[in-house]
Amino acid sequence: MKILNKKIAAKNSSVAWIRRQASDPYVARAQKEGYRARAAYKLIEINERFKFLRNGQVVVDLGAAPGSWSQYIARDFPKSKIFAMDLLEINAIPNVEFYQGDFTTDEAIDWLEEKLNLPEQNAVNHGVVDVIVSDMAPNTTGHQKTDHLRQMVLLEYAWDFAKRALKPGGTFVAKSFTGGTTNELLKEIKLNFEHVHHIKPPASRKDSVEMFIVALGFKNE
Repeated sequence: MKILNKKIAAKNSSVAWIRRQASDPYVARAQKEGYRARAAYKLIEINERFKFLRNGQVVVDLGAAPGSWSQYIARDFPKSKIFAMDLLEINAIPNVEFYQGDFTTDEAIDWLEEKLNLPEQNAVNHGVVDVIVSDMAPNTTGHQKTDHLRQMVLLEYAWDFAKRALKPGGTFVAKSFTGGTTNELLKEIKLNFEHVHHIKPPASRKDSVEMFIVALGFKNE
């Protein structure tokens, strides 16, 4: 593939990215099947393995941009209600309510709580969400320890919300980085679910440090 833009061609990283995209079968498949990003297949593959998505569910999609996870859920499970959130704007998706903002802020949480009609944080937990999926990730610095810590912060925010929002039997799927979660957090998650898996779906690039926690069967006790 010849790079025509001289400024782009001068940057080795840009050239490598473009060539990788051009030869990536998931990119070609996403274009053919109408998905906004190859990332759709990460969730597709996870769900094909664990089968936690069904029609008629309430689903929360965190770190949704550009929207391929919500797009897949809305397309394959059209009777489900989907609430999505990201710092970046996404083009509208039928049957998806979207909030542009920072999930770690009170404003974002307030929006979700209002949409879901969740009780106050200290009230008795009556979860209303069937599935929470999170592809949230920080802007990486290239420093592994720093990036891991930043990812852990986002994971802890997602988990804190999941504890209040999930129904009994609910599912929590969230991105982590290589190195896993802290022992304390992973132990807490395992105590609150029937089954917990730490996987790297085939659609995740081999050179990526991302992993996914798949926690099934939330125990709302």
